[in-house]
Amino acid sequence: MQYPKIKAVFFDIDGTLLSFKTHQVPASTEESIKKLQQQGVKVIVSTGRSINSIDHIKYLNFDGFITFNGGYCVTKEGEVLFRQAMDARDIKAVLEYARTRPLSFSFMSEREITIHDVTPEIAGMYAHLNLPVPPLVDIEKVDPSAILQTNIFLGPDDEKAFMETVMPNSVASRWTPLFADVNPKGQSKQVGIDIFCKHFGIDISQTMAFGDGGNDITMLKHVAIGVAMGNANPEVKEIADYVTGDVDADGIFQALRYFQVI
Repeated sequence: MQYPKIKAVFFDIDGTLLSFKTHQVPASTEESIKKLQQQGVKVIVSTGRSINSIDHIKYLNFDGFITFNGGYCVTKEGEVLFRQAMDARDIKAVLEYARTRPLSFSFMSEREITIHDVTPEIAGMYAHLNLPVPPLVDIEKVDPSAILQTNIFLGPDDEKAFMETVMPNSVASRWTPLFADVNPKGQSKQVGIDIFCKHFGIDISQTMAFGDGGNDITMLKHVAIGVAMGNANPEVKEIADYVTGDVDADGIFQALRYFQVI
């Protein structure tokens, strides 16, 4: 079978590049990325993480980084291709809500990540990601115009009502029941892919992506070949073109070989 000629591959980080068990990139994935680079294929990170939380994977010499679920796109040379802050009205509404009712949330800007109300479950989540718990936010000193992404720690059943009443200008996506990534409406990893395709002069028909969480769905549906990891959420596997092995079972290597990319 003739598969598309792939010129760019986009990778989610947690549960895709990085193992939740070892907090490392599997050796087969490292080798796969090197082979892609040797063939002139662009390799680009596409994550919901902050631009400040990806230093541990930069040793793989990626060509670019889609961070904040598409809200901040930057090349490996440091050229910012796109930046989209959240609607300041929604940030102000979160702050007002938190003044009178219990709510855990984190704010992410280009400079820092801060958090409000750390529960044991939240502390455990950061440990699961091998990340330090961010410093506490001073809600009286927040600049609502500087926030690129928010994490709202509430369950899926409460998400719809909260978003409609508190953050109507934003959109939520999630890869865990514990919290939702919240970004400006219209923003997604798909947006970041289009920005890098334009930057490198690559057609969408020449792209491939790997992911495992709900915030990867727009990305996997948009590229020519969308691959769900074996450890992916069921709704991600359902929309993917191909389901590969788990992150710890050489899943990225398997799919790249299957589609004859390496």
